[in-house]
Amino acid sequence: MTHHAPLPGTGRKLTLVVLALAALIAAMLCAFALPSLHSGPHHVPIGVTGPGQAAEALRDNLDGPQWEVHVYETSGAVESAVRGGDIAGGLAITAQGVDVYTATAGGPSATSAVTALGDGVAAQHTTRAAVHDLVPFTDADPRGAGLTAALMPMIFGGIFPTLILGNVFPGHRRLRVRLAGALTFSAVAGTAIAAVLQFGTDSIDGEFGLTAFGVVLGMAAQSTTLLGLQARFGMAGFAVGGALMMLLGNPLSGLATGPHWLPSSWATVGQLLPPGASGSLLRANAFFGGAGGGLPALVLTVWVVIGVGLILLADRRGRRATGSRSKVVTASATVDASQAELATS
Repeated sequence: MTHHAPLPGTGRKLTLVVLALAALIAAMLCAFALPSLHSGPHHVPIGVTGPGQAAEALRDNLDGPQWEVHVYETSGAVESAVRGGDIAGGLAITAQGVDVYTATAGGPSATSAVTALGDGVAAQHTTRAAVHDLVPFTDADPRGAGLTAALMPMIFGGIFPTLILGNVFPGHRRLRVRLAGALTFSAVAGTAIAAVLQFGTDSIDGEFGLTAFGVVLGMAAQSTTLLGLQARFGMAGFAVGGALMMLLGNPLSGLATGPHWLPSSWATVGQLLPPGASGSLLRANAFFGGAGGGLPALVLTVWVVIGVGLILLADRRGRRATGSRSKVVTASATVDASQAELATS
């Protein structure tokens, strides 16, 4: 019976792989569990207005880790700020009671918290609160299920093309073909997702062209980044990028609740990753006419630039390596030909 000795370094490689996988699982648990355990209102921007010193007194009582309070001159100014996405909601103290302004499409959890806050303020003034949802979800999808469900297709829309195009068009010579394929897929699939959400399920509203462009940009940011990591660092780069998008980007996106429902540090990280920026841009374009979409669009553009930069760098190095090998082969062929001529002479 023949016994094969393990290859040198196998034990160390196996140990590194096991430790890396264990760290990945631990990171996944932290990414999904910790934000949920510490979820709640974190510096949610709200507006208040009222007669005399009522608004200032309310601001002094509410300002803290949960609320970021802004005082407005009139209830109309509060409404405009809510509709423009500048604040998550607002309270207006009037002679008739307390008017509560919300934007459910901007974040259902924040809307519930602002509504409860309005009820509490009304109780203090021995009156009632009237809730006005200024930016609701559509009548066909009042809970925003379609908006929340769009995140996973957008994430997988960056992962699948990288894997498939890499298998169909392997090698650095076809790297630019893979880049063109990824961008084309992002344009087609992103437009299709926006069309399904707006015309198929009636989950979103707004200008279709603007919404579709945002989805396309989000998918392009993810696909080019993963393609660039794969081209530059191989499957290890792709694995790290995929884990970043799926295990951190997904739970920290805040698409279901709104980013203000996550702890501030987690929310900041989530909004700097493509899934979180894609979700915020989709929300801004679909319900707020693009208001508040500038920063997420900039974040996604930066990721596209990074991805394309990695691809071009890998392509340049690949061409240099190919050129060097070609020179070696040419030199060897020249030497062989010279030796053959000497042998025959």
